[in-house]
Amino acid sequence: MTDLLKADKGQPATTIHLVDENSFTDWRAAQPARVRTLLDARRFDGKTGYSNIIIPGDGEDEWSVVTTVANVDELSPWCLAKLAQVLPGGTYRLADDRHPGPAKLGWILAQHRFDIYRSEPEEPAGPRVLLASDVADMERTARLADATTLVRDLINTPADDMGPAQIEEVIRKLGDKHDASVTVTKGDGLEQGYPMIHAVGRAAAKGREPRLVELEWGRKDAPRIAIVGKGVVFDTGGLSMKTGRGMALMKKDMGGAAHAIALARVVMESRLPVRLHLLIPTVENSVDANAIRPSDIIKSRKGLTVEVDNTDAEGRLILGDALTKAGESEPELIIDYATLTGAARVALGPDLPPMFANDDDLAKDLEDGAEQESDPIWRMPLWSDYNSMHKSTIADMVNSGGSPFAGCITAALFLQRFVPSEIAWAHFDTFGWMPNAKPGRPKGGEAYGLRAAFAMLEQRFTAK
Repeated sequence: MTDLLKADKGQPATTIHLVDENSFTDWRAAQPARVRTLLDARRFDGKTGYSNIIIPGDGEDEWSVVTTVANVDELSPWCLAKLAQVLPGGTYRLADDRHPGPAKLGWILAQHRFDIYRSEPEEPAGPRVLLASDVADMERTARLADATTLVRDLINTPADDMGPAQIEEVIRKLGDKHDASVTVTKGDGLEQGYPMIHAVGRAAAKGREPRLVELEWGRKDAPRIAIVGKGVVFDTGGLSMKTGRGMALMKKDMGGAAHAIALARVVMESRLPVRLHLLIPTVENSVDANAIRPSDIIKSRKGLTVEVDNTDAEGRLILGDALTKAGESEPELIIDYATLTGAARVALGPDLPPMFANDDDLAKDLEDGAEQESDPIWRMPLWSDYNSMHKSTIADMVNSGGSPFAGCITAALFLQRFVPSEIAWAHFDTFGWMPNAKPGRPKGGEAYGLRAAFAMLEQRFTAK
């Protein structure tokens, strides 16, 4: 996707004029009478809200375009995304030597299509190339765009084509590309070493067996970080079965794994000076005679016993074993992503992922990264009093608690039990899905909190 951004060396290009409500009057006054007449006829007033007009030039093949943005001096990642979807193929530059800045990201992502299942893929108008003089971060922007499209494509792929074996293959290819080591634990090794991962996935069909996939990359003496992602490739709810409506989007229940894999990729592509440990527990939560049952008790890798009171609270089980393994290597920090709770969507909706952290400095750095990247997150509390909701009369804890209250908080508290208290840890309860299309963000799989986390890692670990 780097071909969609090029350094501006004065090559021929169509001009894009940007205006907002404050700048429009002066810009209009500087235009020739024929342009002012066209603007008036189209009732173009420069007010916020997407609109654009093609302006004929002096020559037969000359033209430019004017479009509105919220603030011409503070461009957002998405302010040019709609334009990049509708313009004809060609090369473009912003007027007045303006830098596109963060808008480069949306320009790229607006041109991504997931059409591998269409018998007749959508015919694009041709690539729209944006020229930019702020080239210093061009490669970084392209990497983040590629990471975002990876998240989208992995989530959008149906579960029949994105099972545990396929997720393993994605990670193996990533490892081969970046000279990283990949290890896979399944079968007896999984049952003995990661009993919660095994228990959730043991009812899956042959060929879709559960596994823990790990990737390690970087110098062994570099600061160690762990990235963990929930990889439930499809979630029926198990014996605590979801309704048909509740199951409809459950191919996206591996969205946490998609985020973790994409973040690991951009870390490696950017050559951050870290020792990276990626852990993806991946399972299918199926219904079979061998499925885990409500009231079953599982002994976790950490040694804690967990009474299963809801088989549809399976994501926290597989993450518990993976987080335990991550902590055994004593990393400086752990980040996990999971499509964990509907309660998170009730609290904050689809676009704003809750972020939980046991370390204020880590939380602050993530919030700073979110602001820098216009990738919003919202810190939620690890309210320890709610640990009482996990009380079991016969085991160390239950996995759900059965309460309708504070569901995303109690899920995060469950995970916290498997993270060493001395290790900084952040948990994202992401939706992983765009329910309604927006410019540059089609309906379907979507990355949330990905750019925020990378900005944090970049700030912490890039050599000064």
